[in-house]
Amino acid sequence: MKVTPNTNDFRAWATIDLGALLLNFAKARSYCPSANVVAVVKANAYGHGALAIAQTLRTQLRPTDCFGVASIEEALELRGAGINEPILLLEGVFSETQLKQALAQELHLVVHSLFQLHMLTDFFARHKELKPICVWLKLDTGMHRLGFSAQEFAQAWQQLQQHPQVAKIVFMSHFACADDLSSAMSERQLSHFAQTLDAAGVPQESREISFAASSGIQLWPQAHFQWLRPGIMLYGGTAVAGENAIERGIAPVMTLRAKLISVKTVAAGASVGYGASYVCPHEQRIGVISIGYGDGYPRRMPQGTPVLVNCKTSRGVLQRRVALCGRVSMDMITVDLSDCLEAQVGDEVILWGEGLPADEIARHCNTIAYELFCQVTPRVHFVYS
Repeated sequence: MKVTPNTNDFRAWATIDLGALLLNFAKARSYCPSANVVAVVKANAYGHGALAIAQTLRTQLRPTDCFGVASIEEALELRGAGINEPILLLEGVFSETQLKQALAQELHLVVHSLFQLHMLTDFFARHKELKPICVWLKLDTGMHRLGFSAQEFAQAWQQLQQHPQVAKIVFMSHFACADDLSSAMSERQLSHFAQTLDAAGVPQESREISFAASSGIQLWPQAHFQWLRPGIMLYGGTAVAGENAIERGIAPVMTLRAKLISVKTVAAGASVGYGASYVCPHEQRIGVISIGYGDGYPRRMPQGTPVLVNCKTSRGVLQRRVALCGRVSMDMITVDLSDCLEAQVGDEVILWGEGLPADEIARHCNTIAYELFCQVTPRVHFVYS
């Protein structure tokens, strides 16, 4: 029997709503129900806990779907925990040792460079008896990060076809500006992709394609093709510039929580926190919350950033929005409670998640929800529900 942790013992914790995760997965698939799905769980499932997330999502995967990770280490962690569904290595492998590990675990491999192509084909030439694998051939259509040039692409495709160890080739690329409908970049990338496949002589009936990650799934239906690669939208973050994910029916999965551990009155003209960067314009009620940059709440978070306090009152819990004041410390932040007289020591506080979108908080410190999720540190307790 699984015991639910007593959060009264925690100074900072993150609740992970697995039901919301499944709703978001279903939402991603609904954009193109006929397509296969790569459920991206790289970077510890965007900071949410790769094993728990994969164990939950596997219940919704079809036999033709797979998980996506960045590195061989991430793939081996999943395999070691009993995740036997197909896993795609989004960056491929970088040594023969990694290649042997990938083949032993029957991973799908992205091949995005001549170095990887030569390593793979040389290995195939020396090991004829290998079980056939799925290779994802990546074309650089304008992102200029990973992928073959148009000139290299035809050579790579032709070489891979010559090896019986390649069971299937999926053609893939990645958008640079898919979150911005006003940019012409995505149309150019799609056009370049089609032209390159045509020039290489890839038959239409052989084109199994993956282009759309979260923003492409939501904004570019012409890029759905046969494979979708949802990432941030699974975890409740937006993939569309200027929006909060909830505006597109995507539910928050992580809610970061802490406690109000001190309430005091500070005189007008007195300063709060390191560097005396905040000076009280009038007598203020200041609250101290048990979270800081040592827990992953960014030090650069500016004054005025909203925080939710769940005030316990005789009428029940009253949720109030208050503002950050003073610098973020390693273990604590301070907030202005002048207009929140109900708040008292022991009240729960929400830093982002339910009622306070991570996308909104991210914009306050000029970042994105991806970074907020990924930088939560190990001293934050995780509670899965």
